[in-house]
Amino acid sequence: MFGHRTQEAVRRLENGADRAELELPGVTAAVIDATFEVERGEIFVVMGLSGSGKSTLLRTLNGLLPATAGRVLVDEADLTTMTAAQIRELRQRRMSMVFQHFALFPHRTVAENVEYGLRVQGVDRSHRRTRAAEALHLVGLTGWEDRLPAQLSGGMQQRVGLARALAADTEVLLMDEAFSALDPLIRKEMQDQLLLLQARLGKTIVFITHDLNEAMRLGDRIAMMRDGRIVQVGTAQQILTAPADDYVSNFIRDVDRARVLTAGAAMAYPHTTITPSVEPAGALDIMRRGGEAVLFAVDGAGRLEGTVTEAAAQAAADQGVTDVRGIIERSVQQVGAATLAGELFEAAATSDFPIAVVGESRKLLGVVTRESLLRALAPPPQAATESTGRDIPEVSANA
Repeated sequence: MFGHRTQEAVRRLENGADRAELELPGVTAAVIDATFEVERGEIFVVMGLSGSGKSTLLRTLNGLLPATAGRVLVDEADLTTMTAAQIRELRQRRMSMVFQHFALFPHRTVAENVEYGLRVQGVDRSHRRTRAAEALHLVGLTGWEDRLPAQLSGGMQQRVGLARALAADTEVLLMDEAFSALDPLIRKEMQDQLLLLQARLGKTIVFITHDLNEAMRLGDRIAMMRDGRIVQVGTAQQILTAPADDYVSNFIRDVDRARVLTAGAAMAYPHTTITPSVEPAGALDIMRRGGEAVLFAVDGAGRLEGTVTEAAAQAAADQGVTDVRGIIERSVQQVGAATLAGELFEAAATSDFPIAVVGESRKLLGVVTRESLLRALAPPPQAATESTGRDIPEVSANA
């Protein structure tokens, strides 16, 4: 019915129009120029406000909504060139979907719901039973096979939906607001469950959410959407420390940064390090010129040896000691780069010296000072104008 209007919208898109310019009577541009890649085995989270286009994007990925322009590639297979039968085959063999409202058959048992995708694939009954039992075991529902969905809590029903997707053993899982209908405690349990399963199974997951804390917790990378466009793609740390624009800055303002940022993001690079062969007088000179009360000592390969304090260097210099080897303090507080910033508070508060951040073989990567920790946890500057996006329904461009 709206074919000519959709074509006009596509023409405007190709000429660089924004969302407002693309809107025609009866047509809303839901997803515009969304170009991204999802790596094999990662959890890729798409998030944004209601009406940003995230659910439409997900439905385009599995062919439920056809793209009016561009390509959707699963490896080298392009959904936009497939027939309806080929798309159905791809969904059955390579993609599974977990919905927000469970989408269980109320008249079928838990086991029968989990088996459903396998039944559509033509898998024989004995194999269906085995794979359903394995999937239910993975999500902690062994023993509930013969219950009906109405006999389960909301969290358990969502586990059944997840088990159904896992039983199909597809490469890709598409999860559309899968946990948003759950109570907060159950939601966190399901997030934990997903992370445990992902560590074991290594699926490729595209996860849709409007909850930023959920996105930060689950996503290996996050795509931020606004008005149908992807405005930034990056890790949680990249988005928190380098938001692409005022919209993203305002979006992330209330995130608990201590539960997302790591020591690697909070560390600073030490102005100076010394080797154990340095004379105490030389170490003192470095400290006084740099205004530092402690220096980190590393070997020739950059591996952490310990620290040398001003007091120890002064005493050694007074005694005529030729190098600092004997005054290196070996019991240094050290953490890995992936340690959450929230775990550094006590050490930063009780220690007079910076915390060493080390990598493999104790190589010194940087140091966390109280100042660098507070700087990392401070929210980005307030944008001059608030950008919250419009709360509009998500509509396909060729509905």
